[in-house]
Amino acid sequence: MRKLLATCAIVLVSVVMAVAAPATSKSAASNKTVKSAASKIYGAVEAKDGFVGGRLFDVLDSVGGTGTWMEWDVNGVRDPSLMNILDPLLNSTNKPKMIWAIIEREKPLLAVLLPKGLGEVLVFYELGVFDAKPVALKLNSVLTPDVVFRDYKQVSENQFVHLDRSNLKITASDKLIRFSYDNPDKTPLRYDLDFAKKTIVEKHAEVNDYLGFLKYEYSLMLRAFVQSTRGIFNWQPWHWYMDKWNSKYMVTPKDIEMILSKGVPPEYITVFKAKASGGEVVEMRTTGNGFLEMVVTRP
Repeated sequence: MRKLLATCAIVLVSVVMAVAAPATSKSAASNKTVKSAASKIYGAVEAKDGFVGGRLFDVLDSVGGTGTWMEWDVNGVRDPSLMNILDPLLNSTNKPKMIWAIIEREKPLLAVLLPKGLGEVLVFYELGVFDAKPVALKLNSVLTPDVVFRDYKQVSENQFVHLDRSNLKITASDKLIRFSYDNPDKTPLRYDLDFAKKTIVEKHAEVNDYLGFLKYEYSLMLRAFVQSTRGIFNWQPWHWYMDKWNSKYMVTPKDIEMILSKGVPPEYITVFKAKASGGEVVEMRTTGNGFLEMVVTRP
């Protein structure tokens, strides 16, 4: 099945251009934009009766491999390279139903789900880079639960549980949004009680090991918390992974060395902490033993 889907993913460019180009675009400037978008086309898969069941995600997985597709937020920061493709589509009569991007490949890939007759077509575009300039993290002022928590079910007045992962939960109130994911590790994170006695070279190696582990934990938190919700933040999901956006908020080697030098395992390690433009504090932390948490507190 996967081989068949991968084969189907490359369709005649002329067909894709006809689907992806705005039908109402007639000016020279518009035609130039459409050609710019069309030149980036990577391939497409058509479903004459629409994508039913899990076929849509089978196709996405067959093209994206082991990477994670992230949903584009219409209210988020807009990357110019991406908007060169999306603007003609968003301004056409054949508007996209869904838009995703993936970054775990040599060149980022964009996937756009479009109506086509009574069915649908999934069009893929290859991008150069995501080129939006970093901006301060911001929480959107209006958060609609049925949009933000679309992948969750409400189990009480202020608690939500993920539809597919019952150990992924959210508690929400006027002043706080708390995400938690609990998946205990069989082997607890090791802490060397004699870290302070090690040589500089040994300390450097140990700190690098912990830094790698915490970056992995950060990626898990992004997938569990940021990518399972919609429209909370102004950053697009991929911006959270980019050093030029997140570096000043991330745990540093100096932070890790201070933690290890104490010789006592901490209750939590803060991996990411930012003060948003509205005064809200966003903190991601881990126990190092399978419990992850993101807390958003309002002033």
